[in-house]
This record gives sequence, C-alpha cells and structure tokens, in this order.
Amino acid sequence: MTGLLRTEAAERSRLLAVQGYEIELDFTQGPERFRSTSRIAFECREPGASTFVDLTADRAPTLTLNGHDLDPNAIGTRRATLTGLERENELVAIAEFKYSKVGEGIHRFVDPADDAVYTYTEFGLFDANRAFACFDQPDLKAPMRIRVRAPESWTVISNGSGTQPEPGTWEFVETPPISTYLVVVVAGSYGTVHADHGPIRMGLQARRSLMPHLDQAELFEHTRNAFDYLHRFFDLAYPFGKYDQAFVPEFNMGAMENPGCVKFADEFVFRSRVTDAQRATRAEVIAHEMAHMWFGDLVTLRWWDDLWLNESFAEFMGILTAAEALGASHAWTDFCAKTKAWGYRQDELPSTHPLAADAPDTGAAFLNFDGISYAKGAGVLKQLAAWVGMDQFTQGLRAYVREHAYGNTTLADLLAALERASGRDLKAWSSEWLETAGVNTLRPESAAEDGAYTAFAVVQTASAEQPTLRAHRIAIGLYDKSGDRLVRRERIEVDIAGAKTTIPALLGATVPDLLLLNDDDLTWAKIRLDERSLATVRDGWLSRIEESLPRALVWSSAWDTVRDAELPVGDYVDLALNSLPDEREIVMAQDVLTKVRRAIDALGHPDQRDSRLAALAATCRQLAGAAAPASDLQLAYARSYASAVADPDDVARVTGWLTARDVPDGLAIDPELRWLILRRLAVIGAIGEVEISEELERDRTSTGSESAAGARAALPTPEAKAWAWDATVTTDELSSTMVEAIVAGFWHPEQLDLAAPYVARYFDALPAIWRKRSAESASRITTSLFPRLSVSAETIDRVGDVLAGEIDPTLRRALIEACADTERALRARELDAPA
Repeated sequence: MTGLLRTEAAERSRLLAVQGYEIELDFTQGPERFRSTSRIAFECREPGASTFVDLTADRAPTLTLNGHDLDPNAIGTRRATLTGLERENELVAIAEFKYSKVGEGIHRFVDPADDAVYTYTEFGLFDANRAFACFDQPDLKAPMRIRVRAPESWTVISNGSGTQPEPGTWEFVETPPISTYLVVVVAGSYGTVHADHGPIRMGLQARRSLMPHLDQAELFEHTRNAFDYLHRFFDLAYPFGKYDQAFVPEFNMGAMENPGCVKFADEFVFRSRVTDAQRATRAEVIAHEMAHMWFGDLVTLRWWDDLWLNESFAEFMGILTAAEALGASHAWTDFCAKTKAWGYRQDELPSTHPLAADAPDTGAAFLNFDGISYAKGAGVLKQLAAWVGMDQFTQGLRAYVREHAYGNTTLADLLAALERASGRDLKAWSSEWLETAGVNTLRPESAAEDGAYTAFAVVQTASAEQPTLRAHRIAIGLYDKSGDRLVRRERIEVDIAGAKTTIPALLGATVPDLLLLNDDDLTWAKIRLDERSLATVRDGWLSRIEESLPRALVWSSAWDTVRDAELPVGDYVDLALNSLPDEREIVMAQDVLTKVRRAIDALGHPDQRDSRLAALAATCRQLAGAAAPASDLQLAYARSYASAVADPDDVARVTGWLTARDVPDGLAIDPELRWLILRRLAVIGAIGEVEISEELERDRTSTGSESAAGARAALPTPEAKAWAWDATVTTDELSSTMVEAIVAGFWHPEQLDLAAPYVARYFDALPAIWRKRSAESASRITTSLFPRLSVSAETIDRVGDVLAGEIDPTLRRALIEACADTERALRARELDAPA
C-alpha cells in the first residue's frame, strides 16, 4: 500500500502550480459504474519536463494533454505519465470507475427500507484519483468547479452552492483553493432541510427513511453555537460560503471535514433512545469537523508527516467548543475517561510513533490515523496551552491561520507563530513532545509525620522502549472527606521534569484522604495513587468525589493499573461494582460499564469469568431498577444487564421485554435495545434463526440488516460460524459495514471451543485477504477478525510466523498491535489466576 511517495509529491509540487479543475461526474451510467471528465489547467515551471497524474480507473481512460492524446502505454493502473510539458498546460481525462462498497472513491448504497439509491465521495487521503484524474496530494491546492449529471429526482450537493440549469444537471460555484482529498459530492435520494445563520446557509441531509428521526432543531442549534464560538476563537469568519452536513450510509469513519459539505456516519441520526452522553459525543464530532474548516481546510498540511496538525487540533478544538458552547459540560471528562484510554493504549504499543511522524508515502500516512494523531495530539495540545497560557496559545493560532490562509504549512510554521505569541522557545518542547513517542507514568513519593508531609516528590518513569522523560506542567489536588463527599481542599500547579521532582509547596501540608496527580488532566501521562488514596477509593469514596473530571482521572488510573498487570482484574471489578451505585454522571457510568466488561472478557482469568459476569448482571439489574424511570442511567444499566445475562431467570426477564412483559417503568424497548437483547440471546443459544428473521421483518432497515447478520454470526452452531466466515473472508461481496457487523458477532468467550478451528484458519487466510482486497478493506478485516479472545502463547507464535515473512506494512502493524494486546492480556490473566 505505497500509493504516492513523499519524494514524488515534493518534486511534483516543485515543478507544478495548479490553476484549477473542472470536474464532471456522471451518475447515469447504471448501478455498477460512473463516468468522470476532468480538465486540469496547470503551469510547469520547467517547460519540457515530465511528471505524472494520478488516476485509478476501472476501464482504459482517454487522456489528452494540450490537445494531443496520450499514448496508451503511458497510462498505468494508478497514474499516467505526462511528457513534454509546456509553460501552460491543459489535461483532459475521461474515465469510468466502479462504485465502491468499502468507502474508497465513490460509495453507492441501496436502502433496504425503500430501495432508494445514495452515493457519496470519500477521497482522504489518496483516493480522489478513484473518481477523477488529479494531482492527488495536499499541497497542490486549486479552485474546483464541479458539475454533476444524475437522475432528476436526486438531491446533489458539493463543496459550493449549486444550481440546476436543466433537469438532471447540477453546477456548483467554483471553490476557493482546496486540496483534492477535500472535494465532495453527495448525490442520491437524500432528504434535506435548510436554515440560515447570518450569511451562512446551513443544510442537513439524510436518507429519506431516516428523515423522521433527524432532530434538526438540536443539530442546527449546535451548528449555530459552534460557528459563533469558532468565529470568536479564530477571529476570522468561516471562509467557504454555505455549510451542509450530510449524514451518509455505510460510512467508514465518524465524519469527514469536506469544506462546505461535511459528511457524518448516519448512525448519528438516532433511531432509538440515546443518553445525553451519546448526544454530547455527536456535539463534539460536529465541533471537531467545523474546527477543521480553519485548521485543515483553510490552512492545510503540506504533507502527511504533519497529519497531527489536522487531527490533533480539530480534536482539541472540538472538545473545547463542545464544552464551552454546545452544552457538553462533561466533554473533558469524556476525553479523559474514554478518548485518552485509546491514545494511551496506542502510545504503549510497539507501533507507537511521534506526533510529528515520518510518512514516506501515503500508505505509511494511512497508518497514522490512530490514537496518537487524535487522542495524544489533543492531550499534548492541552498541555501546551497550560504551559504557555491559553491567551497566548489562542493568539498564536489566530496569527498562524491568518498568515497561511488557503496555503499549506509544516510544524515549523506553527511553532514559529506560537513562539511569537508566547515569547517562549518551543524547540525543546517540540523535541520532547512532538518528536518522541511513548507515555510517561507519574507516581507520588512522600513521607509524613503526625499527619503532615515531611517530604514530597513526583517520580516520573518511561518504558525501556520509549525512555523519554518530559517536562510537564501538572496540578496536584488534595481531597478530604467532608460528610459524604470527597472535596478538594487545595490545588497547586507545578512544573516537573526528569526522574524525580521535589515539591516544596506540599511540605507541612496535612496528608489528604486522596492525593491526585495531574488534577484537571493538564498533561499526557498516566498516574498512580499512593496507598492511602487507593484505600480511600476502595472504601467506596471514588464516586463521592464532587467533580466528574477528577473521578475520571481516578477511574483512568485504575484502568491503566489493571491493564499494566499491577492490579488484579478481580480488584478492579470489585471497585467498579462497589462504586457504580453512587455514580451519578452518565458519561462515567457508561465508560466504566464498558471497561468492566472488557476486563472480565479479555483480561480476567477464564475460570473467574462466569461468576464475575453474573455479578455484573446482578448489579446492573439492581441499578436499572433503582434508577429514575426513563433516565439515562436506567437505559445504560438496562443495556449492560441485557448484554450480560446468562442465568435462566435473567434470560426469561429480558426475553419478556421483547413482548412488553414486565418492562421496567420508563424503559423504551426500541430497535437498538431489541437487537442488543437478541444478540445476547443468540450468543447463549436462547434463540435461533426463526427469532432473528422475525425481528428483521420488524426492522427492514440497513441497521436491522446489519444487526440480524451480527446475531446470525453469534449463534453457537458450526453452521453459523461457517456462514460468517464465508461471508466475510471467502467472498468479497458485502459492504464494509456489513462485514464489521458479522465479524463483531463471530468471537465470544462462551464459544471459544466452537470457534477454535478458526484461529488457524484466520492466519492461513491472511495472504488471500491482502491479495484480493484493497489495503483499507483488508486492514479492517485483519484487525476486527483477529482472535483476541484466544489468549494463548500459541496465538502469539502464529503471529510470529506471519511476521517472519514478507508482508504488507499495514498488515505487519495490525498483527504487531494485536500480538501486543494478547501479551498484555496474558500478563493480566497470570496476575488474576486463582490462588
């Protein structure tokens, strides 16, 4: 999966200046293919030189350079050679392409609810050439003029405002200079609604079958408030005219920041009851994508080495905007509890990399869309803002965006702007934080007499593989019991560096019941609790901490400790089940429930699983019954209960919910909850094909089809596993979302004996998977189908056998990461083994 080399892109950028594109897409060619015509006007700084254009067509294309047809021998599978360039050039390319099923190029989807057709483009980071001939790299920006032919009944939108000069034809105004990966066309039987925010025309698009569920009032409100906040923050108006937000089917990513028309996975159109935490997540994604309009779209990275310039800033700004302007008051809590856990895991894997990563080609760059570029990057930016001051940080970003508007930048450009604004030399900071990998762990070290500190220091460690110790600005919180709450008595902010930093400010201070390093979550580091603090937490005081963010920090510390095999899984499960009854924030409750289940299934000793799962189910049943009717907590505990049932009485209870029998007051048994129950009943063999088919008749939607496929894969029969294997591995006919739904139903702890033969088959099938499919599709199957629940030395040995051969770098990384997770699980299980 090499794609485009960085050296090739640099040479092409040196040679060419692109003046503009005219792109016509024709969707009237039938259900298999579409046609495109692209005209590129470009200047060559060295007349007589040669270069190439990127183009991946399904059939032999026709290319004309300056009025002369290209020799067919100059046209390869992914590029065409251009020779004898003049000072001013025009290239015309006519080509046909297949629609995609896996979200690369132009994806086509038929809605099972009504047979309506939907298409959309997805070009990041090197897939625009799957739809039109182009110089497919981020630093050859150009204005884009787009024209579309499509069935007359369709809705068609693009980056700019459009008109219909005649039925079946749409023409869109020329864009400002943008990169090819940001071009967008969304076309099909979409419903659409509009509203205005000052001069900005806003639109929302979704499938017709989902329009009744589109909560447009909330979505428009979030969009208006995000615009107001980001206008103030950047002190620069939104630069791309109108602003559509299209919710598209079978989208591989959560969202994509196409200027003027952001795409979202249509799972964000909620068909069923959701919690406020889920709504807050959607608000954060809306803000994240809007932040990209300035950081990524207006100012764009020069090459994919600086991917973090796009994603880390958008992640940071999305959370900041959601917290301060969109009513997501616990956005930083959610970031601490959930998003950072993703990043910490990534930063501890053998495949970790610096934020300023080396990307010699687009294939390598693709690998860096991970927890480093998103979660760690945002966490590091939060640390930078704390270090230089938020006002100076904001001033530097404003200057950076204004100076480089419509252009391309590197890390050096950003650091220069922040240095000018803050007056600080950021070279050492960049070296520590952006150019090295790995996460540090911070521990308190103290001595006390008569209840007061006589010595206090913060000890910093790093892994042997990534040994960098960094300078951190952190807050230290001292919490005391006060009535039935843990209340922060004092907070100090300090700078630490090196292996050990003494903290004179704490000498003589009364030893608190809970001492919390990195209070307010200012830096990117794992933390540990001292013995007194850990005892306080275990005694039931964790959920009595008044604010949600410090609770999230304690929960995160507990999770990191159990993953690092320093705390037995049983202790973590006990802590969770004892603390959840007092947890009042849905963000924390949902995250803890998810991690407890992961600990039981993947990290805990198998001999202990049944009793722990039963304890989880019993606790959730009790808490769902005690929660306020129709509350978020009731829904979260009911979901967790339904996904854990095994006892016959529990099975009978949730089965009754499907027929409205003995349903807790206020609990909506909607499609999402119904499918969750059915998947669990399928896993334990309490239902079969008949019940799954009957439910699919009730829910003839794409979500219903995917849920039914996942439930069928979860059935505990050899036939079900064989069908799931053939559907996802042997054939290549399903969309990526359908494949993921089936794979999610394949492995279960209750079925390890049944699925055991597929461990060897998985490794045997990898060469064919990577030979027959695109790298992105193969990567998704490799990662999601990996037998993670088969935690054994034999699994690790099989990974080693594959890694010993010549394999695709993406496959190598996926297997290295999965193997590291397996080794970590083995260590946790060893610690957790019964005495």
